[in-house]
Amino acid sequence: MMDLTKAIEGKEYIIERIETDDEELDAFLFSLGCYSGEPITVIARKKRSCTVSIKDGRYSIDRELAEAIIVKE
Repeated sequence: MMDLTKAIEGKEYIIERIETDDEELDAFLFSLGCYSGEPITVIARKKRSCTVSIKDGRYSIDRELAEAIIVKE
């Protein structure tokens, strides 16, 4: 398992869990469809953020959020 900052661009991963103690952050990610068992793909990565595809949407998330999303390799 690894966090999204180490994911290969263009490869689909399955979300294993979200590691955060912040309920607001949890709720935000859940509202995007980002929760355990869902597929997620890193489309592009920049220094402080990355663009991900979750369900039918594309979102830009910061490094802190990417580190909280743990995926299966």
